Amino acid sequence: MKIIRLFGAIGVAAIAALAVPPAFGQAQDYPKGPVRMLVPFPPGSATDHAARVMAQQLQNALGKSFVIENKAGAQGTIAGNEVVRAAPDGQTLLFTSNTAIASNVPLMKKMPYDPAKDFAPVAGIGETSLVLMVKPEFPAKDLKEFIALVKQRPGKVSAGYGSTSSQISISMLNKLAGLDVLSVPYKGIPLAVNDVMGGQVDFTFVDLGNALAQAKGGKLRAVAVTAPTRSPLAPDWPTLAEVLPAYNITAWFVIAAPAGTPKDIVDKLHAATTKALATAEVKEKLAGVGITPMPMTPAELQRFIVAEIAKWTKLTKEAGIEPE
Repeated sequence: MKIIRLFGAIGVAAIAALAVPPAFGQAQDYPKGPVRMLVPFPPGSATDHAARVMAQQLQNALGKSFVIENKAGAQGTIAGNEVVRAAPDGQTLLFTSNTAIASNVPLMKKMPYDPAKDFAPVAGIGETSLVLMVKPEFPAKDLKEFIALVKQRPGKVSAGYGSTSSQISISMLNKLAGLDVLSVPYKGIPLAVNDVMGGQVDFTFVDLGNALAQAKGGKLRAVAVTAPTRSPLAPDWPTLAEVLPAYNITAWFVIAAPAGTPKDIVDKLHAATTKALATAEVKEKLAGVGITPMPMTPAELQRFIVAEIAKWTKLTKEAGIEPE
């Protein structure tokens, strides 16, 4: 009788153990080792800066290394595709701007993945604007002068872009101001910035953090900001909307995992990220690169991404850009 009771107790315990969701154990020992965090832009970009800030915070919170890997090119889809194809165990993450996960959708005839279905959204990080920048000696001193000058030289003024946000910023400027600017693609905004400074192209749209650094160093000069309101970080810089009222472009940053990543791993990552975003230290570091925190739950972020795909599709059509 004791043997039967003992067996019954063991059986009940075994059944109880099986009743615990398998993901419970997965989050308990997550991360199991170093976590790869892929960034679809080169070092020096706003996305790269923000990713390094958050990688350090996640490493401190979760006790394992979060290693940044820069995988630039193909409108962010090289990095995005690698994450989509990775094992859904939270060991490979995508830290991206809107480029790889929303704004490139209407720009490409065939995406290698479905951003709305092939990722498990983890957390919203922040948002920023871009800045139209030229060399200090560029003859136009403000946006009205800039537009008038470029109109006098149709097809002869060039602009470099290193993200879909900067590409659409150029096209929207063409559309709203009636300009004919030659767009030149780069693998990242820092590369376009280098060529503006070197005189290979005439202007570019730079993320706010890099714009602040370039202006402070005297290497480039700000003409106008793409957001609808002036930035508190640069209140003297006017917006494009002050001359072109319909102009409104902002960029944002998020963390995503492969679809199918267990919910409790996503929740653990989200909790650590959101806690870090609430600290004065992280707010200050992100502000230093022109980023305002944008915390979102995974469910909120999923809805946000779907809405942003629709928004960027509309912007792309309005800018007159054909998918390639």
